[in-house]
Amino acid sequence: MDCKKALVETDGDAEKAVALLREKGLAKAAKRAGRTASQGVVDAYIHLGGKVGVMVEVNCETDFVARNAEFKTFVRDICLQVAATNPGYLSREDVPADEVAKEKEILKNQALHEGKPEKIVEKIVAGKMEKYYEENCLLEQPFVKDPDLKVSELLSNLIAKIGENIVIRRYTRYEMGEGLEQPETCSI
Repeated sequence: MDCKKALVETDGDAEKAVALLREKGLAKAAKRAGRTASQGVVDAYIHLGGKVGVMVEVNCETDFVARNAEFKTFVRDICLQVAATNPGYLSREDVPADEVAKEKEILKNQALHEGKPEKIVEKIVAGKMEKYYEENCLLEQPFVKDPDLKVSELLSNLIAKIGENIVIRRYTRYEMGEGLEQPETCSI
């Protein structure tokens, strides 16, 4: 019935109807965002023969959804995303303000040293900050299986499809030898 209503609203234009249905789905997802998501799963993924390991906690509202195959596939995909991209933060809101300020200052100085006019430096910095968030924040990243889709859009689509609030709560990524100083080798 929703499809029929969307076609009527868009005078039979199928592309506009699909866009309208997606917008409605995202609006429904936004309404659900305030609901408590205390169920869910913790999943783990080991990659590259044990060289990279990831643990992810994704919450939903009911244990019924936590057992849903689509939900489990989503959680597994998030594990793969974290393993592949190593995001430093979940969302742009999680990036510390002092780090954002430091990054903006570096980007501003780079633009000025390149001889860019002062009046466009702020626009350049804003654009490069978007790229910074895309590289460092899980929800801003292009999805590894479909780069045309951001992880946040993948999440919103799942929320709209399942009908419950779903939250990527936290994740941890381990890489063999990470943080250890490698001994210097000398060749004789």
